Amino acid sequence: MDRIRINGGRQLNGEIRISGSKNASLPLMVAALLTDQKLTLHNVPRLADITTMLQLLGQHGVEIGAAPGENGHAHATTLTLQAGKISSTTAPYDIVRKMRASVLVLGALLARERVARVSLPGGCAIGARPVDLHIAGLKAMGAKIDIDGGYLVAKAPKGLKGARFTFPKVSVGATEDLMMAAALAKGTTVLDNAAREPEITDLARCLVAMGVPVEGIGTETLTIQGVDKLKEATYSVIPDRIETGTYAMAVAMTAGDVELLGGRLELIETVAQTLRSAGVTLEQTERGLRVHRTNGALQGTDVMTEPYPGFPTDLQAQMMALMTRAEGASMITETVFESRFMHVPELARMGANVTIHHESALVRGVPRLRGAQVMATDLRASVSLAIAGLAAEGETTVNRVYHLDRGYERLEEKLAGCGADIERLKG
Repeated sequence: MDRIRINGGRQLNGEIRISGSKNASLPLMVAALLTDQKLTLHNVPRLADITTMLQLLGQHGVEIGAAPGENGHAHATTLTLQAGKISSTTAPYDIVRKMRASVLVLGALLARERVARVSLPGGCAIGARPVDLHIAGLKAMGAKIDIDGGYLVAKAPKGLKGARFTFPKVSVGATEDLMMAAALAKGTTVLDNAAREPEITDLARCLVAMGVPVEGIGTETLTIQGVDKLKEATYSVIPDRIETGTYAMAVAMTAGDVELLGGRLELIETVAQTLRSAGVTLEQTERGLRVHRTNGALQGTDVMTEPYPGFPTDLQAQMMALMTRAEGASMITETVFESRFMHVPELARMGANVTIHHESALVRGVPRLRGAQVMATDLRASVSLAIAGLAAEGETTVNRVYHLDRGYERLEEKLAGCGADIERLKG
């Protein structure tokens, strides 16, 4: 397995281009299943999860074209997807187990083909992420769903019908799944307590471009008018807010000064407020975001993860790494996923002082971190260890970086371009 080696202690200075959003791209790609017309997506990142989704869509019969990106996004991809005919309504275990977002094909296949058989999903081992809200919402739209041999078996012989569904708790994946199902349902679907993440907004705007009327975009109540047929569309993926926040924290960790090209402040407002409290300056520029320390030392800052527009759980591990070098103590509370503190023992190997109590972690800043051999346990944990390694004395080796490749495009290249001493060691 590949590893990443980092010699710490170097400031990051220069510029880093922010890739297109992974978490926006995946549901946008699935939306191609809703129509036999062509869907063209610009600014799609080149990541392992994108490759997995392309494999899944390919076995459903989607014709796929890929070309280099344009307009400064040379490393991005323009995807052309066309599901002229659905060749299979089964999403097999071998593909779905690699990535949780694969379950999103359930609503789209069911809405178009009136039947779907989708393996229960996999992904990062960060606690229970059940599909019960996907099932409840689709049942409200008239589907019959059973679990058989590890598969969700869904049927709607007369097609899905518009319905009003209130999410008992906010769920990004279930909101996306039901939005796509509603696009081909008969009548109007109203989703209350819907997720409001920018990735949800991106999907809603793409559906509008494909001819689906959607009201309430950006709010917790989405109203979707089902249509008989979606039309050809072209759409550009938003920049990745998690990558933006991750690199902002990496820059702050090394007391550097970097412009994040394409970064958008409005996508990370809560994160920006938190970083400012910790002594980090973020300024919107003509080309993106400039990040640097405000007045020298970092200051301990409390963080609680919450659904958007709160602080994202996908930046919790990175923020914890940053706070290991802050003056004073920080309390980091995880409310979205249980078991998402698996990076703590690895940070401790580098000299971090972190105490876990239930869903909270008390981080006491230390004068220095020391390089060590560490093990990545999930996608965001892996990059938090890389951030810690950038500021640690000596050499850090991050093992099992296949997690990292699921969500960060050319991480070593981007960091090295700003002065980091970092390289990938082929395993």
